[in-house]
Amino acid sequence: MYLNKATLIGNLTRDPELKTLPSGIKVTNFSLATNRVWTKDGQRQEAVDYHNVVVFGRQAETSAQYLKKGSQAMVEGRMQTRSWDDAGTGKKMYRTEVIADSVQFGNRPQGVGNMSPQSENPVSAPTDDTPIDSIDYPEEDINPEDIPF
Repeated sequence: MYLNKATLIGNLTRDPELKTLPSGIKVTNFSLATNRVWTKDGQRQEAVDYHNVVVFGRQAETSAQYLKKGSQAMVEGRMQTRSWDDAGTGKKMYRTEVIADSVQFGNRPQGVGNMSPQSENPVSAPTDDTPIDSIDYPEEDINPEDIPF
C-alpha cells in the first residue's frame, strides 16, 4: 500500500498568482509558511518551512480571490516533484510542490477587513463582535481502531 498525503496549516508568504492553462483550466500558485517550535536545553527553538502549493480548477479561482499575503489556510493534497532543464545553464532543476485537493480559508490577517467580492449590494466590513471564519478542527480524539488500514 502507498500513501501520498500532505496536510499543511500556515500563512501565505505572498499573494496567490492565478493563471490559465492553454486548455482553459485555472491554476493558482502560492507559498505557505509553517512553524515548528520545540525546547532544547530549556531554550525555545523555532524553525520555519516554506511550501509551494498548486491549486487547479474552481478552487484555484476562489483561492486567488479570497487569499492574500498573510492569510491563514489549511491545504490538503499530495506531494509532487517536477523537473526541467534550465534554459540558461542546461542544469537539471527540481521543485517539490503540494498539489492541493482542498483549501480551507482560516483567519484573515490584520488590516485586510472584508475580502468578499464586490457586488451590487456591498457587505460592510466585519465588526469586533462578528465571528471570524476559522479552520474547523475535530473536537474528539481520533481512535486508531477507526482507521480502515
